[in-house]
Amino acid sequence: MDQNKERLRVGVIGVGRMGQFHVNAYAELPDVELVGIADTNPEHGRVMQEKFRVEYFRDYRELIKRVDVASVVVPTKLHHQVARDALMEGVHLLVEKPISDNYEKANELFDIAEKRGLELHIGHVERFNGAVQELHKLVEEPILIQCARMGPFDPRTAEDGVVLDLMIHDIDIVCNLVHSDVENINVIGRSVFSDKEDVVSVQITFVSGCMATLTASRATQNKMRTMSITCMNKYVYLDFAAQEIQVHTLAKSEHKLKRQELRYSEMERRERIFVHRENPLKLELRHLIDCINNVEKRRVSIKDELKSLGVALEILESYKNTVTA
Repeated sequence: MDQNKERLRVGVIGVGRMGQFHVNAYAELPDVELVGIADTNPEHGRVMQEKFRVEYFRDYRELIKRVDVASVVVPTKLHHQVARDALMEGVHLLVEKPISDNYEKANELFDIAEKRGLELHIGHVERFNGAVQELHKLVEEPILIQCARMGPFDPRTAEDGVVLDLMIHDIDIVCNLVHSDVENINVIGRSVFSDKEDVVSVQITFVSGCMATLTASRATQNKMRTMSITCMNKYVYLDFAAQEIQVHTLAKSEHKLKRQELRYSEMERRERIFVHRENPLKLELRHLIDCINNVEKRRVSIKDELKSLGVALEILESYKNTVTA
């Protein structure tokens, strides 16, 4: 960025637990100025105001008049209204996932952003996880993908079920690895601790032939974040928590014909990749700023941004049908 160029003014709408991470990340970016935060909870707002010496607004509509860029980190049901107001004010946005629980409303937001020449990104922070970025270098034409994202119940996330809170991460990663339309979806699940889906298992088949099994649970005491991918000549296993990738590659195969038997042997090469840990949220916000400044182009097209949401909503609809059947 040109050092003589005025720094972008940024703000965060919603400074609960996740919103505080956004404030911290913006404060560490050198070419932006964190000018304000907004939250309906004065206790949250005042704490962050003191810590970062920024203006606090109880009404987000006051904040969006003072910034060029904002993160929207409010409950999902408020995303559309808050994001729409900000876009109409000419503010570039990152809206935490899911951008909406309604496909048409999400599409409307992208239409507004496009017409006004604004950047609108969805906060899929796992895209900027170093291990996930490494997957895109390793995986070609996947045949089978298995994902598990499990942990204990947290009342703070009870408003959304596991599909939009947890599984959407893996849906997004899988869709961006497979690059194929969804052919069929089968869903089973149940509520355990809330009136939303707390445990869901999904089987997705793609037109390419790839099959994916995704399981998300917030009724599991042991926290687990794993993904395994089978390709024609390679098996890749990713542990998100350890930031470790194991790659099993078929290196050599041979037949041995003896008088009484035919033996077939395979030589397998195993490789462990330890990924350099960086703050994925900071990288995500850095990417947003670079797109605004025309340093980079968005990594995920608007079509693909909406694709993962569409798949997630289709899974939810299928789940609801199984519950009411």
